[in-house]
Amino acid sequence: MKDTCCSSGTCSVDVATVKPVRFKLSQSQKKELVLILVAFLFALMGILLWEWTSREPQDLSPRGLGIAKTAGVFFLVLSYILAGAEVLQGALKNILKFQPFDELFLMSIASLGAFAIGAMEEAVGVMVLYRFGEFLQDVAVTRSRQSIKALLDLKVEKARVQRAGQWQEIESSLVQVSDLVQVRPGERVPVDGEVVEGSATFDTAAMTGESLPRPAEAGSEALAGFIVSGGAVIIRTLRQAKDSAASRIIRLVEEATRNKAKPELFIHRFARIYTPIVVFGALAVAVIPPLVFPGQSFSLWLYRALTMLVISCPCAFVLSIPLSYFAGLGGAARKGILIKGAAVLDTLARARSVVFDKTGTLTQGDFIVKNLHPAEGFSAEDLVYHAATAGAASNHPLSQAVQRFYNSQNQNHSDLPKAERFTEIPGHGSMAVLEGREILAGNDRLLHLKNIPHRCEAADETVIHVAVAGTYAGKIELGDTIKDDAREALLELQQLGIKELAVLTGDSEGPAKRTARELGDIAVHHSLLPEDKLAKIDELLKVHENRGAVIYVGDGINDAPVLARSDAGIAMGGIGTDAAIESADVVVMTDEIKRIPQLISHARKTKRIVLQNIFFALGFKVTFLVLGALGIATMWEAVIADVGVALLAVLNATRALR
Repeated sequence: MKDTCCSSGTCSVDVATVKPVRFKLSQSQKKELVLILVAFLFALMGILLWEWTSREPQDLSPRGLGIAKTAGVFFLVLSYILAGAEVLQGALKNILKFQPFDELFLMSIASLGAFAIGAMEEAVGVMVLYRFGEFLQDVAVTRSRQSIKALLDLKVEKARVQRAGQWQEIESSLVQVSDLVQVRPGERVPVDGEVVEGSATFDTAAMTGESLPRPAEAGSEALAGFIVSGGAVIIRTLRQAKDSAASRIIRLVEEATRNKAKPELFIHRFARIYTPIVVFGALAVAVIPPLVFPGQSFSLWLYRALTMLVISCPCAFVLSIPLSYFAGLGGAARKGILIKGAAVLDTLARARSVVFDKTGTLTQGDFIVKNLHPAEGFSAEDLVYHAATAGAASNHPLSQAVQRFYNSQNQNHSDLPKAERFTEIPGHGSMAVLEGREILAGNDRLLHLKNIPHRCEAADETVIHVAVAGTYAGKIELGDTIKDDAREALLELQQLGIKELAVLTGDSEGPAKRTARELGDIAVHHSLLPEDKLAKIDELLKVHENRGAVIYVGDGINDAPVLARSDAGIAMGGIGTDAAIESADVVVMTDEIKRIPQLISHARKTKRIVLQNIFFALGFKVTFLVLGALGIATMWEAVIADVGVALLAVLNATRALR
């Protein structure tokens, strides 16, 4: 979008807006097309002359007939050289490397063999059609990959930054942390930051897959790749462009393509075995019938064998299977789901058990203080003060909820004093030392661990117990709510055939049972330490071994070991955290649980497309191999069928994008 306003101190800028993808042939593809067209014209002239002279027209002298035949042969040979030189050269190089069995070898042997038995028109036609088919496949694959990459084209090359009181356009890579960046309607946000001025709405679909625009005002998060509408905003940069959420997404998708799935690895191994088998099979077809059955023509069976070589090219496998997975990864990214490789897609397609963390995954994770129960000798203010002090350095949702409550009650007071020492005890709580006194804030297990006498009462809410210098100070009850889409998502998972749904939580029995009642048909395992969660996942892995995959869904921060131990770990809303990206196999960029059934459904669709391409291409080729061996299919039909199968498989692969 072009914008000129030099009078206000703003330079003429050209900031990236969202544009439709226009596919153009590359220079090499244009050259290839010209070469094929010239070879086709020469082939056409040669075939017409050859066919005409073969009828021995009466109005042509013997000398003229000879010249016309020679011209026909010349055009055919010239066409073959133009179309086949690169193929023959590639085949020769592979032979010298002792890697002869590939499609170049097959086409070279088939066309040279056709020349040897006098089928010049078919030899040339096969080579020209092969090159044209390869060109069409290259264009189809390139276009598909460009379309997929366009979905992830989230980077903005330029940014409008404030320098010396004026707005200047600079490279996005040069924007520094704390720089102010102006983004106008229709433009993409170039860096991760926080809105400090202005109000607008953010279209986050490219980043998160959310269809509804997100309102933005001062204090709102702005991620690179968001599209601004309804007003301009000024953003304070929090991360450089190379570390932005958009850059993370692009890196994840690029790295994911290197993580091959079993079908991809199988196809590469299969192609190495399949080609020599076909070559020796064709050799047997050419040699055995004339030797075994008297009167059989060697040239007839050689022609059939050459037809088999033409149809046996493994392009349909080699092209379409990796493209299917690549499209599957791109389609998931379009929905705001980042998958670390094709192998993970296969694992998700086998999902049999889905296990959830509770807090922040199935629930909102925004705890609020509901009740205060100070012990004798402590006031409610004392209870909150000590709980906030003990958890001041913790990122646990419960500690942060207490911090928010303390701040809301003490807006006109000074900040909490800094503890002399802080320790977080996983699965128990936190401990701080202030003025020589030990302050504890955590669950019932923490107080038992420290031998602090207290009353044990069942409660439906989550409880934080507080102790000061070995004396029980009371408890704080906090509540959380189930996410709006949680019940619907669990129902969809059951409809997808997921056999087991479970929740693992460190909460006590009361809050855990309340969650189970609200969610419905789901097993809830409560009072679990981190090592208990690992043990439970190990147990599920043994139960479902060789029967399906165990998927774990968590926040990617406090669940790293469990995410890593499961067959596939899914981190919710974790693109902004290194922990999520490192520990999870899948990162869902929103907190919507409905993305989980969508993800599994998408993985299964991708796997179906892969299998469709394998069986379709294999079945078609086997059929034509038989037809070729029986003499029903000609060499012309074989090469057209081979090109058609490859193109159909490539087009089918792109369905995984949707």
